[in-house]
Amino acid sequence: MVSIIIPTLNASKYLSDLLIKLENQTFSDKEIIIIDSSSQDSTATIGQSFGAKIVTINTNDFDHGRTRNLGASEAKGDIVIYLTQDALPVDEYALENLIKPFDDDNLIAASYGRQLPNTDASPFSAHLRLFNYPDTSYIRSLEDRTIFGIKTIFFSNSFSAYRREILEKIGAFKEKLIFGEDMHAAARLLLAGYKVAYNADAMVHHSHNYTAYQEFERYFDLGVLHGSEDWLIKEFGTTGGEGKKYINSGISYLLKDKRFHLIPAFLFRNALKYLGYNLGLRYDKIPRALACRLSMNKIWWENTAKN
Repeated sequence: MVSIIIPTLNASKYLSDLLIKLENQTFSDKEIIIIDSSSQDSTATIGQSFGAKIVTINTNDFDHGRTRNLGASEAKGDIVIYLTQDALPVDEYALENLIKPFDDDNLIAASYGRQLPNTDASPFSAHLRLFNYPDTSYIRSLEDRTIFGIKTIFFSNSFSAYRREILEKIGAFKEKLIFGEDMHAAARLLLAGYKVAYNADAMVHHSHNYTAYQEFERYFDLGVLHGSEDWLIKEFGTTGGEGKKYINSGISYLLKDKRFHLIPAFLFRNALKYLGYNLGLRYDKIPRALACRLSMNKIWWENTAKN
């Protein structure tokens, strides 16, 4: 059996379409577990109408790692699949392809799939998805860190699968991280001698049209993750030339699309990302109230202040 775990918050806009897609997947031996953060809409009712198990938590108790660990504790399957509420499978083979790498190599402990931009994706959002999620599959092991640096542990729990026994073996997801529980778990899996896979044939539509400031906030949070969990950088290194490669790719994408006028905005957004990330790395030198204002995950700052 495969257990599909979906954290939700006011997901009625997306949930019916997602659950219909999941019903039509090529394998039937599956269960759906929804971890709902006390939604104020019809999320729970929709989930129940599709036979999903609903586990309700307080909105302010949401934590990326703890919420996903709770879902795994409710699961019966040997494989747990994580989906965000706004990730929509492209076809009926999405989940089958997502877990296919597990059949090819017993050392593959986790797998994630390709995210394609939504039809309403902005050029910036579309390029980011195409850059981060190529059309070629690959497998990463610890040895790859000498080539890819911290990109070796790039992962996404918007559409991913884990062997539950191995995930539990490494201590499950770390809780109380600002975000990046997926990257953190991937790093520990590689250090434990396992591999992670990317299968480009497993596809969902998933993208966000972030404003320039929202991208600043997200990269601030990424800096906080790397600053608070600095062993990730020590073990896997930095992004190396990845930033330059991304900027060159983005300019080429806009030129090819004849959107020349967006190049200054693209460069400005990347300058904000750089600033946000470097401020996040030094989060412990910033007043907490200011750090909370700079962050996308404001509940995290409120919760950590209580502890």
